Amino acid sequence: MNDPCTDAALSVPPALSGVFPVLPTPFDAAGKPDADGLRALVRYLLRCGVDGMTYPGVASEVAELHREERLAMTRLVLQEVAGRVPVIVGASAASLEDTLQLVHELGAGGISAFMVAAPAWLAPPEQAAFFHSVAQATGDIPIMLQNVPAPAGAGLAPEVLLRITQDVPQVRYTKEETLPSGQRLTLVLAQAPASLRGVFGGAGGRYITDELRRGAAGTMPAIELAEVHVALFAAHRRGDAKTVRALFTRMLPLLNIQAVFRWSLTKYVLQRRGLIASGQQRAAGPRLDALDIADVEAFLADIRDLLLPDNELA
Repeated sequence: MNDPCTDAALSVPPALSGVFPVLPTPFDAAGKPDADGLRALVRYLLRCGVDGMTYPGVASEVAELHREERLAMTRLVLQEVAGRVPVIVGASAASLEDTLQLVHELGAGGISAFMVAAPAWLAPPEQAAFFHSVAQATGDIPIMLQNVPAPAGAGLAPEVLLRITQDVPQVRYTKEETLPSGQRLTLVLAQAPASLRGVFGGAGGRYITDELRRGAAGTMPAIELAEVHVALFAAHRRGDAKTVRALFTRMLPLLNIQAVFRWSLTKYVLQRRGLIASGQQRAAGPRLDALDIADVEAFLADIRDLLLPDNELA
């Protein structure tokens, strides 16, 4: 565990922990980024009591955003949050040069960490050099190494990930999405250098109970059930394992649908709740049909008591 007195003496910000949902990018009916919709989603997360938020990531359809769209929407998130909670900013790109340029253009204002995926196009021995270059660009801002499974990402083995954190101490956090995430998390934490301040889970929160009991610092799920994730993490912090399991069990039907339909499920729920105007998505992938929607509606009704009332969303 971190010693808060030592941290204060070194002027190191408190370690990031808790629920950091990944904001989606809302699009209007014409398919353009919806700035008002993104502001509404930031305000929704703040009302939910999240520990922080993340943008952009895979759940943000970041690969479908043009460079200027990505920069503009990231700046909008930082402005809307206005320092009220930490913001982890995704800086993964198609090349090292693109990542460095993103870091340079975004600067440091309001950014608590840069999240960068280990590139699939680099062999394991070259990953440390890549993150050394990123660390030089990010300066004092910590890096979160996102370990995305192959083929989309590198799917680094725990021993490779550990070598990177030892060689590049500015990698203060990792986000483990390669399965089994819980076992990998255990291996990393057992040998982690002192500079590594926490490991986060991903994968939409589908493995959160296993990750938390193994020492995860936090979770980075999709946004549509933020209130429930916050309540679950609060139960975890107070040592209430029974409530953690109960909340996870109640979320699971929707998490299962989200695993298949990704952006379609997220945006359907957000539009259904009046948080965004359109369910438009740019990313390829399956869309909900009428029977899927009937399931989603039934599962939402089952957890209605766990969600913010509609009159608190406006």
